[in-house]
Amino acid sequence: MLKRTLLLTSLLIAFIATPVFAEDKNYEQDTVLDDAADFFGEGAKGLGEVIEKIFKEHGRPNAIIKGEEASGAIGIGARFGSGMLSMKNNSKTSVHWTGPSIGFDAGANASKVYVLVYHLPNTAALFQRFPAIDGSLYFVGGISANYHQSENIILAPLRLGAGLRAGVNVGYMKYTRKKTWNPF
Repeated sequence: MLKRTLLLTSLLIAFIATPVFAEDKNYEQDTVLDDAADFFGEGAKGLGEVIEKIFKEHGRPNAIIKGEEASGAIGIGARFGSGMLSMKNNSKTSVHWTGPSIGFDAGANASKVYVLVYHLPNTAALFQRFPAIDGSLYFVGGISANYHQSENIILAPLRLGAGLRAGVNVGYMKYTRKKTWNPF
């Protein structure tokens, strides 16, 4: 009886001590490359190199935003966009963003935007302001990537667009649940 009790106790301890493998909450690089190429289509030449660089610097994202935006500036500018936030657990949330900018910047462009999101604890944490420094050079078309960070959350927007725009600016991006035309 003692042997059986010890055996059952040992099995119970082994079962409790065995780690339960949690669902992977981050996106694989190959998955992101394929998804971004599908999203951007034919104009995505060089996209793989940009995504590989971002993965090398920040690892695997735990969320992705896919959307569209329009922006313009003559020294002072504004950006407006909307899209869908997708987390690895298949939760999806509609997001909108706006932001003012100031700098040596002139022109206008419209872009498809694919944002790699890092360290997002939950969807509510996205809805805030992220400081932004942006440089653009669009002559008919172009691709750009930069980083926005607030505390531990990092956003890496990739933009593929068309327009006529050149410059460097600073500002912020404000993410909201509802669309607004106020960039502040």
